Amino acid sequence: MDETTPPEHFNPLQSFGRDVKRVRLGRNLTQKHLGHAAGYSYAYVSMVESGKVKASEKFADGCDLAFGTNGLFAGMLRRIDEGDHPSWFVPYLDLERKASRILTYETNLVSGVVQTEEYARAVFRVSNPGASAKGIEDKVAARLRRREVFERDAPPRLWVILHEACLRTVIESAEVMAGQLDYLIAVAASPHLELQVMPFSAGIAATSTMPFIVLRFLDSPTVLYTETRVGGRMHDSAQTVDSALDDYDLLRAHALAPDKSLALIKNLLKEYRP
Repeated sequence: MDETTPPEHFNPLQSFGRDVKRVRLGRNLTQKHLGHAAGYSYAYVSMVESGKVKASEKFADGCDLAFGTNGLFAGMLRRIDEGDHPSWFVPYLDLERKASRILTYETNLVSGVVQTEEYARAVFRVSNPGASAKGIEDKVAARLRRREVFERDAPPRLWVILHEACLRTVIESAEVMAGQLDYLIAVAASPHLELQVMPFSAGIAATSTMPFIVLRFLDSPTVLYTETRVGGRMHDSAQTVDSALDDYDLLRAHALAPDKSLALIKNLLKEYRP
């Protein structure tokens, strides 16, 4: 479950970099000084200013601190991320970054947050047939950036339940699928992630439930996110959220245990990569 590409001549990373350089020079700071203040090397500052790399959230916060710009660059960076997603998906992204727990269930495609670059690219090509090559690459990059939340010192706990159909539906090619399964095996080793597979043998327990995501927070009410062909929707009523949590508990009970799920993925990998 997951997700207007800017004009071809507009490069948001170059625009962000030019603004960083303009303010840095206005404050009479060298790249080395800015890098030190933000916790990065001057070479990193140079790459950001030239638009060769996308700045991290930490770097944007460091710029605001060094420049005294009160969240200006952090906001600019956030809008770059938002520009590569449909407007209806942006509210979900904002909450995903703040969540302490993310519970996701998928029936057709591997969850966006654990997709590989090649898998995501293939999905976007099919779902955006009129998009330019650059537009597709921007969407892929935006999807991969969602992983940054798991690189924090205290990342959210992610629980992923994938129906077996997600793993058997060939996206692009056997090679792409093999790479995707390899990645799932790798991320399953993370102490912050639990991965389960809902086997076909579970029957109606799985197929009667539509894909959904539940976001839990340390200091805010739990939120349910659902999606259709025309967009996504956030649900925060206690009754709706409680029903979704009950459904998720049932899904966990009917799905294969994490170790057996991993064994199934490894067996499927042999089919894609004999």
